[in-house]
Amino acid sequence: MEIKYNLTEKDYLNFNLFHVKNSASATRSLNLQRYVTPLVYLIFAYIFSSIADIPFLYAAIPFLIVGILWAVFYSKYFYYTISRQTKKMIREGKNEGIIGEHTMNMTEEGIVDTNPNGETKVNWSGFIKLVEDESSLYLYNSAVSAYIIPKRDLANVEEIRQFIKSKLPNE
Repeated sequence: MEIKYNLTEKDYLNFNLFHVKNSASATRSLNLQRYVTPLVYLIFAYIFSSIADIPFLYAAIPFLIVGILWAVFYSKYFYYTISRQTKKMIREGKNEGIIGEHTMNMTEEGIVDTNPNGETKVNWSGFIKLVEDESSLYLYNSAVSAYIIPKRDLANVEEIRQFIKSKLPNE
């Protein structure tokens, strides 16, 4: 089975956001930063009230407001930062092997992904899982990398999904 697709910067960015949003360690990190920081603000309020010799409540209110705003808006900032850093990494190096035209041949043994810079061959045993979102299939070959297959370029998404699942060792 052969599929041809064009991988864009947006596809690569979507994969990185999808991966971070579905990663247990990234979620833990986000929650830690999101909820522990407001607690640190309250500690600062306590220290400030002790040093300035003012009631804790007076010192706590501004810190509490900032802490609530932090907890509410931090996740948007976190994902924005991921997006910005990913875009910078894409633009700073030569990424012709990632971004651009791809031809993927899926055989009984594995896949061969060809792009203008060369080709890679991976046996089915080299893949961990297949996951997807509304725009792409992600064929993971490690815990942090995957072949990104945009659905917009596929004639029959269900047929390709079933073929890949039938070949994966863990499915």
